[in-house]
Amino acid sequence: MPTLDVSELNIVIAVLGGYTVLYGIISVKLKQKWYLGEALPAVVAGIALGPIAAKFIDSERWGVATAGQTPDITLGLTRVVIGIQLVMAGYQLPAKYVWNRWKDMALLLIPVMTIMWLCTTGCIMLMIPKLTLLTAMVIGSLVTSTDPVLSQAIAKGPFADKYVPRALREIISAEAGSNDGFGFPFLLLATFLIRHADDPNLKPGIAENDIAHRSLVPRAGNVGRLGGGAGKAVELWLVEGWLYFILLGAVVGAVCGIASMYAVSFSLKRKWIDSESLLLFPTALGLFVIGITGCTGLDDLLACFCAGAALNWNGEYLAETLKRHDEVNSCIDVLLNFGGFMYIGMIIPWAEFHQPDVTGITIGRLLSMGLLVLLLRRIPAVMVMFKFMPNTVKTWKEALFMGYFGPIGIGAVFYVEHAFHLFPHLEDAETEEEENLLRAMRPVVYFLVLFSIVVHGLSIPLLDVIYRWQNVQPIIEEDPVETRPISSRSALPNNAFLDPRRGSVVRHNRFSRAPSVVSFEDLERTYGQNDQWPGSRPPPTLSLSRSRRQSFSNESDHSSDHVESEKQHAKSLYERERSLSINPRPSESGLTWADARKPGVGVGHI
Repeated sequence: MPTLDVSELNIVIAVLGGYTVLYGIISVKLKQKWYLGEALPAVVAGIALGPIAAKFIDSERWGVATAGQTPDITLGLTRVVIGIQLVMAGYQLPAKYVWNRWKDMALLLIPVMTIMWLCTTGCIMLMIPKLTLLTAMVIGSLVTSTDPVLSQAIAKGPFADKYVPRALREIISAEAGSNDGFGFPFLLLATFLIRHADDPNLKPGIAENDIAHRSLVPRAGNVGRLGGGAGKAVELWLVEGWLYFILLGAVVGAVCGIASMYAVSFSLKRKWIDSESLLLFPTALGLFVIGITGCTGLDDLLACFCAGAALNWNGEYLAETLKRHDEVNSCIDVLLNFGGFMYIGMIIPWAEFHQPDVTGITIGRLLSMGLLVLLLRRIPAVMVMFKFMPNTVKTWKEALFMGYFGPIGIGAVFYVEHAFHLFPHLEDAETEEEENLLRAMRPVVYFLVLFSIVVHGLSIPLLDVIYRWQNVQPIIEEDPVETRPISSRSALPNNAFLDPRRGSVVRHNRFSRAPSVVSFEDLERTYGQNDQWPGSRPPPTLSLSRSRRQSFSNESDHSSDHVESEKQHAKSLYERERSLSINPRPSESGLTWADARKPGVGVGHI
């Protein structure tokens, strides 16, 4: 007999599957034409289908439907989403990238992040009432890191393929992958200073001798007021925070990645590993690292990025996935983005955004705070430091782009839920300071996440309109990447064109590249000290094969000093194509191989 089973599991599966189907039907339009990406539409869908609107999905009704279970679900879900994507971000960087760009990485992870933390703290103190300096520092640390998921979309998306130089894309991706784990030192420092304050100003009715009897929370250690002063706080910060939690976490991730690199290399040489297992390796490695670091209480985010970077330390893994036309990891990335951001849209605490009588937080204060954080959190720090990073951020315009696009997203959601494990429950708060902090953390962080997703999600389409109006030309290379078309019905990537003679797709400024046969130092000596050579052309004294010239091209300098030279060289190439009776036409995303057979359509130009 037919029965209805309208369970939460069936509803969630149907909603996620239906959204993926509807998005996929017009995905080329959404991503490559309108530049809306995946996060903003997914959040809008989560809001529309969540408890605030349609009430189709509600995490409080999942599983055993225990009251207050949403924070635990959120923490677990965000850990998995971020961890897997950090491994992917790590292996997609060039071989030994972190080592070769260690100066740039150190600048971004220490002085730039410190300035970001302090500026964000100031913005929060200015606009959110009832917060002390230390509590504002706690909330500021939760949104200091740039979101690894949204930043990867900015660094590797269709817009970046056309307009963002590869060196800048790589440093944005590497910074977002590593600094998400480096947000913990700021959080732990502020937390330890609060926890070990000598004069805690306890609320009435709380005896000082009850402080040491607070319960232990998993992954958090002792919570509540423990005393000991600033010296004890700094000692614990250095020993437990830096040495154990962060550095040991990075070592564990690197060891897992290096071991995986040698294991994969060994299996590839003997042809023991099939394509499915090879391409699923980053996902499996991410899950493994998340599991072992969670068990041992280490920095799982930093460990995952280190594991991904170490997996491709010799460049072999990335090269092999490119040869096999990897689409598996991009599909996993899309599913994680859909699920993660729909979930965020569903759990946004709308009711806490306006509580003038409880927290003093109002919609007006939150909007003002969002604008201040957008303008002051990251842009000043990058504009000050970019001149010390000439190999990656070459002009003030690139620095402004990098500073503006420092989104706040799913990483901040993970941080805020993790931060609640470092403090007592609201009903157990021992001071007014802690109580005000616990009431303000979620509305402030979730509003900044929503604000960033909307503003940064709409900024790329607006920037594309401005570029078209100003007739900004896409980036071109002398030796672009050439790949075979996967299908006659597949849409071309942005900044690509078809070559009907060779039956291939030619892609300019593709993010992923094979390992370079020329070291970073050789490239800098060749191009950094001699301006007479355009950035993508080797001097005639070097005799290089096409593959080696490709490596030089991948380090191309697309700063304003070389743009005109690149344009002239490209023009000569197109004139040569025209002499072969091929009619060039500007490449549009969505052009397929079948279009090349139509009259008047041939090799596109930029």
